[in-house]
Amino acid sequence: MLNYVLRRGFMALLVALTVSFGTFALFHFATDPAQTIAGEDAPQEMVDEIREQYGFDRPVLVQYGDWLGGVLQGDFGKSYFWKQQVVELIQEHAKVTILLALSALMVTVAIALPLGISAALKPNSWVDRLALSTAVSAQAIPNFWLGLMFIILFAVTFPIFPVSGDATWKHYVLPSLVLGASSVPAVMRLTRTGLLDVLSSDYIRTARAKGFMGYRLILQQAMRNALLPIVSVLAVQLGHKLGGSVVTESVFSMNGLGRLAVESIFNSDIPTVQSLILIFVLTFVLLTLAADLINAWLDPRIRMG
Repeated sequence: MLNYVLRRGFMALLVALTVSFGTFALFHFATDPAQTIAGEDAPQEMVDEIREQYGFDRPVLVQYGDWLGGVLQGDFGKSYFWKQQVVELIQEHAKVTILLALSALMVTVAIALPLGISAALKPNSWVDRLALSTAVSAQAIPNFWLGLMFIILFAVTFPIFPVSGDATWKHYVLPSLVLGASSVPAVMRLTRTGLLDVLSSDYIRTARAKGFMGYRLILQQAMRNALLPIVSVLAVQLGHKLGGSVVTESVFSMNGLGRLAVESIFNSDIPTVQSLILIFVLTFVLLTLAADLINAWLDPRIRMG
């Protein structure tokens, strides 16, 4: 098990560093950091002085090494636009995104798992068709459109929830539903498919002969083996929600990391954007690694491969 953990951890670290360096290089080739700091109307002499002062005239690999060394010491640099430490900006906005992502994942699980289990228990029935139709509908609806419809219906026509902001738990209800609905199709289909495969196995037929039926059969006998793909996709979906909540946060004016990323990109704030991308990549990679380790624990055949 230790060798499996070390092998997967090394691959995860390699992926994170590769994506981080690629993003760093692209940003420095696409824009001039010295010009961004000096301002659009700054004279060329000032731009050249800033470029030399900040070391932007050095090779990109050397600049990345210095930046990464600072990150390892907890120094993510200073924002060009907000004129404060990037780590402080991230700390101010991270709570909103984390709460939103976890709430959205709970919505996904609460909707997708019961639908998938019900569809697997009664394949080709009206329950199965209803579950599949729900999944297809959720996949076809864009997040921004669903968010706007929720605002019109539940914040304007029937003023139940706030339109925007992130001050109270009520502000998270609508965006969590919007962000969570996008993951329902994948989780529901995997739950249904995984359970159908497991329910056709010999040990399940033996369990049925011993009196296990319905949800008791699913929860006590079949669910453990069917969880392998579900755990993986839930980890990936949580990573997507942490790093991909840009649209939802923008629609509901939530002051999270997604909105911070959008504003940083519009203002060419390279240190903030680069740090956010590194955090998003590390989060996604670590969640995927955690899912692999959980699957290896659930199924010893995985770690033996």
